[in-house]
Amino acid sequence: MDEQPSPPLDRRAELSEFLRTRRARLKPEDVGLPDFGRHRRVPGLRREELAQLAGVSVAYYTRLEQGNGRNVSAEVLDAIARALRLTDAEHAHLTHLAKPKAHKKKQPVRPQQVRGALRQLLDSMDGIPAYVGGRRTDILAWNRMAAAVFGDWSELAPHERNWARLVFLKPEYRDLYVDWEQKAIDIVCLLRMDAGCHPDDPRLSTLVGELSVKSEDFRRLWATHDVKEKSHGVKRMRHPLVGDLSLQYESFRLPDDGEQSLVTYHAEPGSASAEALRLLASWGTDATRAGTTTPL
Repeated sequence: MDEQPSPPLDRRAELSEFLRTRRARLKPEDVGLPDFGRHRRVPGLRREELAQLAGVSVAYYTRLEQGNGRNVSAEVLDAIARALRLTDAEHAHLTHLAKPKAHKKKQPVRPQQVRGALRQLLDSMDGIPAYVGGRRTDILAWNRMAAAVFGDWSELAPHERNWARLVFLKPEYRDLYVDWEQKAIDIVCLLRMDAGCHPDDPRLSTLVGELSVKSEDFRRLWATHDVKEKSHGVKRMRHPLVGDLSLQYESFRLPDDGEQSLVTYHAEPGSASAEALRLLASWGTDATRAGTTTPL
């Protein structure tokens, strides 16, 4: 029997909870307001304090925090974003939630396709683990070195080639990442941003529903409503064949499809991690096969 898709995410509820959690993380002293030590029934700023900072009425802000973003102007959203001290990613997320793009006609969600030339580029990146990621943290294409480092995703069913499912539902990925918690946070932040852009995506709501049922860690992190983008950084891993790896990653959004990113990993020249990658590359398909038969 085919799995029935979950209902769309409630955009109004998402907007309400996002604003509430952003307000809760600020203290009066953070924004230059006096704190007279009075008992606060809720953490963070009060609604009237936030409205004062943003230059809007309390009633207006209250309606917005209750999920009613209809007719809100970009100028007001900018003022609220400044008052809440939102990052660029958080500001964009607020805009998507409050002023969703209008679609003339609801179109079926089509699988994302990776251009043939991009697949050729992946294959030509010898010694560099690389993959193409898409919406919902889907893994769309990868090269041999990515399979050697992360495991051969071709052995998985297409719907399981998804970072959120791997990180939260596969114990071997918890073992792979030295700082698993940070990897999990990064994945949830990406999913939150995707939810802001595509709240009506049935596959996304089904994924969130599945993870919420199966993973307590996911439920905990999803409730924070945090969003951010990470275009580069360092990941430390513990590979079953070559041991510890410290790899720098770069993420590049594709110019012809902003919902796809090319992600590459490399090691500092002359480092132990560089030598480990060289060993994995020299083992070829044997390393890939080991990644599928031996837990990561």
